[in-house]
Parts: sequence; structure tokens; C-alpha cells
Amino acid sequence: MSNKLKIAFYWAASCGGCEIAVLDINEKILDVVKIADIVFWPVAMDIKYKDVEAMKDEYIDITFFNGSIRNSEQEHMAKLLRAKSKTLVAFGSCAHEGCVPGLANLNDHDEIFDHVYIKDKSNVNPNKVMPKISTVVKEGTLKIPEFYDTVKTLAQTVDVDYFLPGCPPPVKLISNAIDAIAAGKLPPKGSVLAPLPAVCDECPRKRENKKINKIYRVYEKTPEPERCLMEQGIICMGMATRSGCGAQCLTVDMPCTGCGGAAPNQPEVGAGMITALASILGLDKESGQYTNEDVVKLMAQVKDPVGTFYMYSLPASILKRKVMKK
Repeated sequence: MSNKLKIAFYWAASCGGCEIAVLDINEKILDVVKIADIVFWPVAMDIKYKDVEAMKDEYIDITFFNGSIRNSEQEHMAKLLRAKSKTLVAFGSCAHEGCVPGLANLNDHDEIFDHVYIKDKSNVNPNKVMPKISTVVKEGTLKIPEFYDTVKTLAQTVDVDYFLPGCPPPVKLISNAIDAIAAGKLPPKGSVLAPLPAVCDECPRKRENKKINKIYRVYEKTPEPERCLMEQGIICMGMATRSGCGAQCLTVDMPCTGCGGAAPNQPEVGAGMITALASILGLDKESGQYTNEDVVKLMAQVKDPVGTFYMYSLPASILKRKVMKK
């Protein structure tokens, strides 16, 4: 029997970028091989769910689970891997806070299916056939996972030990996590495996006076290369987002969009950023002199509030989803 750690990887509702991020650690993968045997990794190994089901509880030392929970199969695997793992890590933004799949919480099951299978112009579906969980054919009964109304995070589904944020997690954070695992020096349960300060702390851009009266979308303005994007009227989520990424987006003139999750002093990324923006966005008027029309005009400059402030975090936010009124 090997004395190495037993590690597993799983991919739920996500784009697959987190799987690639594992490979982006390059030669660091050799350190993983030295300390661990990978016992479950469907994207890279020929292994079946029944093989995991046959494992003893807590057989796996650490599972890196990426992706949010969109359907019944993903929920089943989250619960199964929780039972079979001593330590479960929410790996990446989708598992951590729901990420882009979580924006589907603006709609429910029926609206999504109606759009995808009936209204979409690329479809030819005159009989309005919809996917069914169970369909009887001559060979037997075909079953597919149930598509849920609401996208959930991993921690809203099972108990999670650690969170490794990012879309995908930065190589440095993955490497640091591997080193901590190898040394047996993981922090207390529930920790986010990323630095405490906000992205602004890592950003090299100069900050002088964050008072703006106009908001630009990224395609509407070529930013000055060394000046804070927020001061130039381009919404940057860096002040409300946990660091660890090295502010890579900002070094190529793109604003932070919040994939690192909420900075420790923020209740959530969206609420923190909305509060920060409210304190710096205004016309050349004294406090108390704004009319309702002024406020509406300022707010209207944010063209996509949910997509801007909750791109990565709607399921984990205070809002969680849109309330559907039937």
C-alpha cells in the first residue's frame, strides 16, 4: 500500500478552466506526484462513479471540487465525495461562490428551458419537445440528471473545509496550497487559501482622488496605463475583492471583475462594491443637494448591475437569486 496522500479532482458546473489550472502549475505537478496518488479525476483518468462508491468513507485525503451545483448528478457527487474525503476544497469561483453559472439564478428552470429549446432561433422544435428526467425506449429507461431551478455553491450543498478562489485559481495560490498540504500546515478549517488584503493592495496603479461623475464601460475608453481605473470612471472591483492574483488583469488595462471573492472586510463582493461606488460617484454638488432625478441618472450609468457586481458571486450573495413571481 502506498503511504502517499490520496487526492481527487472533480468537475461540476463550470467551464473546465480549473482543470487546466491544475496543469498550469507545470513542473510543480512533480511535487504533487511525490506526495500523492490521484485516485479520481474523470477528465484525465478512466474511472467510474461506482469505483468511488466502493471506496471506504474518508478514503480520499483531499478532494479538489470545482464547479457549482446545477443538477442532481452534481449534488450526488458533492455528497459522495464529501463522504469519501477527509478534506474537501472548493476549488475555483464556481465552487466557491457560484460564478458565471450562478447568473442563471435570474431565471428559473421553466424560463431557461423555454428559451433554450423553444425560443432560441437556432432550434427547429415544432413539437416543443423538452428534455425529461426519465424516458422509456425499447432498450429500457433512459435517465438524465434533474436540472434545478437554483444554482448553489458547494458550501450550500455540503460541508466544505477550505476555499481556493479564482477563475481559475492563480497558479501561485495552487502552489501554496500544495506546499501547505505537503508540509501538513493547512490553516484552520473554513479558511480561504488566499491573502487577506484586497486586490488594490497588489495593484501597481497610482491612486490619487477617487471622485468620479461618469462611468465608462471597458470598450468606451482607452485608459491611462498607470492611473487607477476607478479614478478614470471604469468600474474596478479590486477594492472589494480578495487578492492573490497579482492584479494580473489590471496590468493589461482590464479592471478587476471580482473572481477572487469578497475581501475579508466585505459582507460580499457586490454589496461591498456598491457601497464603495456610492461613496465616490456623484455630480459636482454638495451632499443633500441631489434630486431623485440626479440619483436615477447616476445609477443608470451602470448598464448591467448584476453582471457587474455579481458576475462570480450571485448564489453566495445576500440576494442568492431573483424571486420568481408566478
